[in-house]
Amino acid sequence: MFGYVTANEPELKVKEYHEYKAYYCGLCHILKKKYGFAGQMTLTYDMTFLIMLLTSLYECEPKQEEHRCKAHPVRPQKMLTNKFTEYAADMNILLTYHHLMDDWKDEGSKAGCVGAGALRHTYKKLKKKYPGKSRAMAYWLHRLHELEKAGEKSIDRVAGCFGKIMETILVYEPDAWEDILKRMGFFLGKFIYIMDAFDDVEKDIESGSYNALKDRFGHENFTEECNFMLNLMMAECTIEFEKLPCIQDAEILRNILYAGVWKKFDKRVQERIALSQLPDGGKKGQKQGGSRCKACGKCKMRK
Repeated sequence: MFGYVTANEPELKVKEYHEYKAYYCGLCHILKKKYGFAGQMTLTYDMTFLIMLLTSLYECEPKQEEHRCKAHPVRPQKMLTNKFTEYAADMNILLTYHHLMDDWKDEGSKAGCVGAGALRHTYKKLKKKYPGKSRAMAYWLHRLHELEKAGEKSIDRVAGCFGKIMETILVYEPDAWEDILKRMGFFLGKFIYIMDAFDDVEKDIESGSYNALKDRFGHENFTEECNFMLNLMMAECTIEFEKLPCIQDAEILRNILYAGVWKKFDKRVQERIALSQLPDGGKKGQKQGGSRCKACGKCKMRK
């Protein structure tokens, strides 16, 4: 479900791009250092955003290092780390563990069983370190799976569960910024869930998996309706973000929130338009859950 909160890299300045990559490499390094290969496999750009947001908000100076890795064995890579890098790594492991455990318990997933087993020892330590966050993640993920199993039709209700999870993650500590970060995280989490459903709807129809957008897919205004919902979520999220006194790397953060999060939406829309223009009129795609998309491919509401 992750992979949506990323930068629109072509719009970053060269210096900003290298800064963004340095935080990402720093997170990768900490995950490997603290949790080994299993931890490193949970790496996402979404948590890079969390690190940069908290670093900017709390004005925490990162430590700069250079290391080689398997992905870059020749040239050492610049890495930026601080206490928020470790926090993001911990949240990544907690969330991944609870997600895998729920997959195993609810669906009998072997991958979930094996993955959770690999992280169990680490999870026990983190559960003691973050008891409140661990309980909240477990509760809302379980609630999310219950709603999905019941075939809940309201995507707003289901997405709200993931919103509560992101609300928990964005709050580093109880302070003056807690309420703003909660609201920001809640709407960002709802955006992620709805975007994931929009992205995967054909695949989920074909496989018979749950997707709250299934019944709407194929409607003439499907893309516009989803675009409207997603815009509402990001409008609320960015309203909260702009209340924060973020100065350091603020342009990178805005790039992510105002442009980067839309990359996969725009790509998916273009793919559906291309499918509809095939010689068979997209009928092959329709058999697999596709349909003719009448959207222009550009989100006018965001201009």
